[in-house]
Amino acid sequence: MIGKIIAGSSFVGTVGYVIKKQSRILSAEGVTPPDIREMVQDFKGQTLLNPRIKNAVGHISLSFSSKDGVQMTDALMLDIAKEYMQRMGITDTQYLLVRHLDQPHSHCHLVYNRVGNNGQTISNKNIKIRNAKVCRALTEKYGLYLAPGKESVCQEHLREPEKTKYKIYDAIKTNLPNCGSWNDLELRLKERGIAMRYKYCGSTNEKQGVLFSKNGFEFSGSNTCTFSRLGKDRTSSALLSAYRKSSKIDRQFGYSKLNRHFAQTQQQTQYRATLAKGFHTAIDNYRSAFTDLFGNTGGNGNRGRIAADSINFGGNIGALPLPPNDSPIGLSAAPLQRKPGESPEEHIARITALLNTVAETMAIAAMEQKRKLRDRKANKPKMKL
Repeated sequence: MIGKIIAGSSFVGTVGYVIKKQSRILSAEGVTPPDIREMVQDFKGQTLLNPRIKNAVGHISLSFSSKDGVQMTDALMLDIAKEYMQRMGITDTQYLLVRHLDQPHSHCHLVYNRVGNNGQTISNKNIKIRNAKVCRALTEKYGLYLAPGKESVCQEHLREPEKTKYKIYDAIKTNLPNCGSWNDLELRLKERGIAMRYKYCGSTNEKQGVLFSKNGFEFSGSNTCTFSRLGKDRTSSALLSAYRKSSKIDRQFGYSKLNRHFAQTQQQTQYRATLAKGFHTAIDNYRSAFTDLFGNTGGNGNRGRIAADSINFGGNIGALPLPPNDSPIGLSAAPLQRKPGESPEEHIARITALLNTVAETMAIAAMEQKRKLRDRKANKPKMKL
């Protein structure tokens, strides 16, 4: 369930929009459906009770996933909408609830008067924050489908500036896994027609925010969007008003979180490079110790001669010979294989340590073998001529 706060400047336009051919009135209070003119007059009449409220039009759409389509009857939608109104503080006032039937997903429109029945004000303070919390609570209470995020939004039906905002979101989401730095991200977004600039702390060079722009709109990564100077002259006042109410791109794309992502990516890259270097050094030490102890079978200079027992790492490492079965050096292919649930980094670190240990054992065995050979030569009786 998603609630969208919609800006409305007049009851004429708002009521006229929600009452369409493919619609059905679920409930109304304080107004006389289905005649649009009469309902507008009812709404306008009550606004006279509190002329201090400049814009008395309240308009919220409640959308449900297509996966909730079978169970989303008119009765259930009405129950949810009424509880939504109660939790949002939209009580003791006129309202009109209309279900639209022109989309594959179920949704309804709530039009209400911000001037209550007794002239009180229906507050819209922090309405977006309250809306998000209430929608989440009702989604869980009624067992509705919980969308995983912006990926589930049907972008074909979005209007500006939401349409541009979601295009920027998709571009960042798609390219970020392949970016190791701010420069990488900037270049990849530039290919998608998206510009990027930074916000600085006062007159210093300390970066504290990032903004993304496309199609004359500019959005902050995690704060509210700002209006692009380039698009100001050619943007209508209505579009500008909607634009200023547009939400952030996404919390995960704020400057601090993106900066942390790049720092962690660079650390991970350095760690992997260190692991790879240590692994190749362990391979070289192992081959050298193996050759000293068992001969050239499988050595770098004898790639064509692979030991009967070996393990193939592929790439530029190739086959690594294993000690003979009758050797006191115990190493088989099984411990060198990747274990279930083991990450590539954990696997490399483990077999690097194992190969270093075996190489050290073979080096000691080779030294002992040479010592015994020297002793035998020294103790061998000389032949008399």
